[in-house]
Amino acid sequence: MKLLIVGGVAGGASAAARARRLSEDAEIILFERGPDVSFANCGLPYYVGGDIADRGKLLVTTPERLRSRFRLDVRTQSSVEAIDRTGKKIRARDLVSGRSYDESYDKLILAPGAAPLRPPIPGVELPGIHTLRNLQDVDRIKERVDAGVRQVVVVGAGFIGLELVENFVKRGIATTVVELQGQVLPPFDREMTTPIVETLLAQGVTVILGESADAFEPDPDGLVVRLKSGRRLPAQLVILGVGVRPENRLAVEAGLEVGPRGGIRVNEFLETSDPDIFAVGDAIEVRDFVSGDPTQVPLAGPANRQGRIAADNIFGRPMKYRGTQGTAIVGVFDRTAAMTGASEKALRRTKRPFRKIYIHPAHHAGYYPGAEQMTLKLLFDPTTGRVLGAQAVGGAGVDKRIDVLAVAIQAKMTVFDLEEMELAYAPQYGSAKDPINMAGFVAS
Repeated sequence: MKLLIVGGVAGGASAAARARRLSEDAEIILFERGPDVSFANCGLPYYVGGDIADRGKLLVTTPERLRSRFRLDVRTQSSVEAIDRTGKKIRARDLVSGRSYDESYDKLILAPGAAPLRPPIPGVELPGIHTLRNLQDVDRIKERVDAGVRQVVVVGAGFIGLELVENFVKRGIATTVVELQGQVLPPFDREMTTPIVETLLAQGVTVILGESADAFEPDPDGLVVRLKSGRRLPAQLVILGVGVRPENRLAVEAGLEVGPRGGIRVNEFLETSDPDIFAVGDAIEVRDFVSGDPTQVPLAGPANRQGRIAADNIFGRPMKYRGTQGTAIVGVFDRTAAMTGASEKALRRTKRPFRKIYIHPAHHAGYYPGAEQMTLKLLFDPTTGRVLGAQAVGGAGVDKRIDVLAVAIQAKMTVFDLEEMELAYAPQYGSAKDPINMAGFVAS
């Protein structure tokens, strides 16, 4: 078996390591366009802010370790340019030497990821306007911050955008966030994001909602971000965090099927429309676990699982990917927001019947010092009581409750099951009637 993997980081590197564990004899070649084969994308904002002081800690593993421990042929700074499906070979180019060559395969895994969007706004290519995807991006951003940036504008109030906002504030930089939607964290339902906006404002962040950048202009002091309203925001650094697009060029040019939003289409075994080519990670179109509809959810956890599953299927261990339920969490200063499953807006968009409840419990027993309040929203089927989605915002304990509810959704449990859940209790950790039980009582 000769297996080629295009792309490292989460999906590709996981697939390579799993493939080696399943076969001592397979020839496994991993191509990565950048110099780093696997790094912690989610930790990049915290390197800018200084919570992660050692850049080396962001390297999950190195090419040398993969070569020595797993006997993988790791080729960094190598770009796969084309796929010849008929001849079962790829065309690769060494970005250092410029040499191009062909490499044959028995099976191929595509894990090219997704690229940050750079919308076609006038001036978007000016110096000082950055996106954040890899270590080289974070090096450029941190270099500018270390040089003494005074004002930053972050365009886009998604997960990475708000994590960067927090870290810029920690560095003492006046920070403005601009978001086209009328709320921060667009995947959430709007009312659940109000405490996050309040926290941002309390930390001195300027929050501009329902606005978008119309142009970027050079200025003697750096840059000016001109909004559609005509408002002008001075900055020495601008971050674009307006979303990502799947890196699908290879797949499209090879004639593989892609969805309407560009995600590479795969079946439940993560096979593309070519049975010898699999695809994983942020580049693929997945099945929404709750609705069953095709969707795209760029998250590290699903990408890692997909890499393992693809390798299992290639080496004779049939495994199905269950779908993605979008479990996600973000910390913004002392607040935490987390979600899993369907949001109310998603259920309304698909016209699926639902009921919802809100509770506002403390994260542990109220009589024990340090209890922090959270708000928990639960969405469920009005007939069966099946849990469809949940969101929570607060301080401590939010992650624990959303994780429990993520398992409940995965197990297709109902609100009546939540009533009966037996969860760990001591006054410093929870309550005899946990917030999960309370949500079940109210929903039931």
